[in-house]
Amino acid sequence: MNEAVSTGAEETVERTYNRVVIRAPIQKVWAELTREDTVLPFFFNSTCKTPNGLKAGAPVRMVSKNGKHAAVVGDVLEFDPPYRYAHTFKFTSLDDPPCIIRYELKEVDGGTEFTLISERVPAGTKSEKYMTSGGEFIANNFKAFVETGKATTSGRFALFMMGLTAFMTPSACKLENWPFDRKIDVD
Repeated sequence: MNEAVSTGAEETVERTYNRVVIRAPIQKVWAELTREDTVLPFFFNSTCKTPNGLKAGAPVRMVSKNGKHAAVVGDVLEFDPPYRYAHTFKFTSLDDPPCIIRYELKEVDGGTEFTLISERVPAGTKSEKYMTSGGEFIANNFKAFVETGKATTSGRFALFMMGLTAFMTPSACKLENWPFDRKIDVD
């Protein structure tokens, strides 16, 4: 679901919702969402890295499987286990301004409702294009991973193809370009 949101500026941004129900208890869903010790297939085979653990104010980097690149960088805005986690979000390969990502969990009959909300994404940008398809990929593959221990078949194929093209990652994404003390603020 998308909705237009005015930021007071001339440009319009999108708020996008991706929602799935995961057949698992909220604590298990939260634990998988916030792991920092392994490659996460639902986050495009990245590992979540922070200097001292996930908490409000902490910088976060989504680091490639080989540890050489950061695909996404941000700073944690909210961390309320096991219900909410929000952070600023910037693709390191793009010049687009950062936006905000929110993950919300709610206990429901049959499991846990997972909602991924993208906010303040500048309309008409590459970030908007990537996040539209990426949000669906994350929600569907997160659900599959928590329920079965692996990504969807189409997700595994996409990750395989991404692995084949990893050598083409732009130098702007090199991890050394994105130290933890580099703040990622949203205007």
